[in-house]
Amino acid sequence: MTRRPETIAVHAGRPPRVPGAPLAPGIELSSTYVQDGPVAYGREDNQTWRAFEDAVGELEGGVAVAFASGMAAAAAVFESMPVGAKVAVPGGAYVGTRSFVAERGEDRFVVVDQAEAAGADLVWVESPSNPMMEVADIAAVVASASGPVAVDNTFATPLLQRPLELGADVVVHSATKLLSGHSDLLLGVAVARSDEWVDRLRLRRYKHGAIPGPFETWLALRGLRTLPVRLERASASALVLADRLAAHPAVERVRYPGWGTVMAFEVRGGAAGADAVVGALRLVVPATSLGGVESLVERRNKLVGEEHVPPGLLRFSVGLEHVEDLWDDLAAALGSAGSAASAGSAAEAGSVAARP
Repeated sequence: MTRRPETIAVHAGRPPRVPGAPLAPGIELSSTYVQDGPVAYGREDNQTWRAFEDAVGELEGGVAVAFASGMAAAAAVFESMPVGAKVAVPGGAYVGTRSFVAERGEDRFVVVDQAEAAGADLVWVESPSNPMMEVADIAAVVASASGPVAVDNTFATPLLQRPLELGADVVVHSATKLLSGHSDLLLGVAVARSDEWVDRLRLRRYKHGAIPGPFETWLALRGLRTLPVRLERASASALVLADRLAAHPAVERVRYPGWGTVMAFEVRGGAAGADAVVGALRLVVPATSLGGVESLVERRNKLVGEEHVPPGLLRFSVGLEHVEDLWDDLAAALGSAGSAASAGSAAEAGSVAARP
């Protein structure tokens, strides 16, 4: 029987249904195992990882491998490629991804932009992109690629986009974000269609020690159970807020694909106007993550490596607060943007280290 994603999120990864068995999976806290069994050491495998991997894998339509963070999962994909591989990464991808491949490109990769994807050994896709919210035609990228295609699906989640069904070879998530949804853990996961890619990913996790903690993995699985209702509620609010922001005189542009919980909007007055908005918010939290139950905002241009982002752009992750309370907060804060712009302040915020 084919199950719908909302049902899979609730039931996948549970223990076998036998009399007296626990309904929820437990937390396996052991680094050492008795010899001659399927697992010898805690860096190889863990039943708590498996429960989470079973759930995410069924949602994405592949086999999942959990990692200590989203960047650990992304790094495992890149470093599964042979030395000298030509990897294509879009110029607007997440700054952590771009920074990683640029640094490793000195001795391991030949890094090219997405325009040269046709001849690349690995094509990386991020859709929607972070923070410019650009949406890629994944099927078209797959059709034109000469090598495997990996997709960062963090913003969309498998409920809104299933890249493996579009021909991608690997899907990556920062499970820190929407999959777990409560801003209380770090975790990553990669999902692959082929046994070859699954073996590559597990080997990289084992050799690099990029393993997730059992407790964090258990929390992520518990958070995943409510992903469908969280995504539906926050997406509905995001659609309302995107329309209202687009009509506000203090907003130059709204970047929102019409679905999902994350958007970006550009405030008139550039950096000064955007900083004034952030400083005036009382409900929406200025913070660097996304996908949690609380709404978060951040001016990305002030981060190292994000100089290409418009100075007045704010990335906005919509949470589960009442939409009218969020709008009241945004509308009041946007009133401060006009004052900042008219003051003509050209002071730019100082740069800080790259963030997720």
